[in-house]
Amino acid sequence: MSTDSDDTPVGPDFSQGVYASTIPQDGVVAGHVNGEAIIVARTSEGIVALGGACSHYSGPLREGLRVGDTISCPWHHACFDLKTGRALKAPALSPVARWKVEEQGGKVFIREAMADEAPTPATRMADKHFVIVGGGASGFAAAQRLREHGFAGGITMISSDADAPYDRPNVSKDYLAGTADPAWMPLKDDAFYKELNIVLRLGTVVRTVDAAARTITLASGDTLAYDKLLLATGAEPIRPSVPGFASPHVHTLRSMKDAERVIADVTAEDVVAVIGSSFIGLEAAASLRHRGARVHVIGPELIPLRSKFGPSIGTMIKALHEANGVVFHLGRRAEGYVDGAVQLDDGTSVRATRVVLGIGVKPRLELAEAAGVTIDRGVVVDASMRSSDPNIFATGDIARYPGAHGEPARVEHWVLAERHGQVAAAGMLDIDDPFEEPPFFWSVHYDTTIRYVGHAEDWDAIREEGSVADKDAEVRYEKDGQVIAVATINRDMDSLKAAEMLGKRRRL
Repeated sequence: MSTDSDDTPVGPDFSQGVYASTIPQDGVVAGHVNGEAIIVARTSEGIVALGGACSHYSGPLREGLRVGDTISCPWHHACFDLKTGRALKAPALSPVARWKVEEQGGKVFIREAMADEAPTPATRMADKHFVIVGGGASGFAAAQRLREHGFAGGITMISSDADAPYDRPNVSKDYLAGTADPAWMPLKDDAFYKELNIVLRLGTVVRTVDAAARTITLASGDTLAYDKLLLATGAEPIRPSVPGFASPHVHTLRSMKDAERVIADVTAEDVVAVIGSSFIGLEAAASLRHRGARVHVIGPELIPLRSKFGPSIGTMIKALHEANGVVFHLGRRAEGYVDGAVQLDDGTSVRATRVVLGIGVKPRLELAEAAGVTIDRGVVVDASMRSSDPNIFATGDIARYPGAHGEPARVEHWVLAERHGQVAAAGMLDIDDPFEEPPFFWSVHYDTTIRYVGHAEDWDAIREEGSVADKDAEVRYEKDGQVIAVATINRDMDSLKAAEMLGKRRRL
């Protein structure tokens, strides 16, 4: 049952009938059917009812933002079609249920869920073969969206990862903390790939791309021909070549297997040095504190994440971690891990039995370089994710795409990568669906979640509304008199409105 935090249904029971006149033209009405949450709305096709929980993480859609005939989830900005329940934008990958609406005597009655819509018959390009290199957010989203668009040809997804596509943001969050059931991690089960006829090749490395012949060569020596190729190779953690960082007790944290190695190696008796005050580093620190380990964070910034969020949010995050027992060593860089201690650049050291590296990632560009596509600190693509080679697309962490003002941007966010994949799928089928969304991400630190829309590598001014210290704020980042990004704490509707504002400006 989808309910409020106190497990009580919200709004009227529509199975008993609700006067149609109480349903407004805009927004949605929260209700339930015998205790199961629904939302009801007037659309261009009449009154409709959908399940009340987002299909991503069960966020309450009643608290979302309605724009036209769409509703966006307040938690992670997934977007749904109110008329059909279809998931239009990631991170939701599945529709929400539709409910049968009956009008009698001026009342609206909702008593039963409707059957799922039959998938659209696949008819497009049945003689073509598309290859996707990368089993992360972009690759998976592209494969799914290709089938949704009716692509009938072959799809081969190749991933060097040992696991089928999974919820990577959770690797440093709930999964590492031990609060996520491993069953939550896969984006879809094996039946999904079989049903959609997607060939998933795991633990497989692509060695090179021959763009002229339109083939890829695997590490095994096998070759595959493609009509369209999507490079969604992502990024890999940086591991500096300093003494001791090759130790088996020094871990990177990118994949699910990485998290499993950390979990197996770290106990509550350990002292863990997290190198890097990045998002991954700080989320890992919070997760390891949840497991009872003592944690030291070593980072170059005097205020963690100041370059991303500014001083106020950075200071709040630091205080939050300190209140949970994390010890910071800021303005410092690690120069080695020797005899159970991390050596710092000022000559001091931090005793640690285990080390986790969170100092950033670098895009995997080797295959793009082999293919000969244009590269400028990432694969240069247009708004359809098409590279300089019309048969090769690139998405996610490796893509340098047109930013909000046409300037090239490369952004390493999960939801952005998924949406890139969805746009690339349309582009591969010659469907006009350009990327016009502001980037969005969320970062979790203990009981506090920060949501961020837009992209601000630098800014002229920061304007705060509310109190960051009290975790009730909207922080706007401005450049040349315009808002270019917005961070919110416990103001989910403001985050959705900011995303709509930035997206509308970009589309115009």
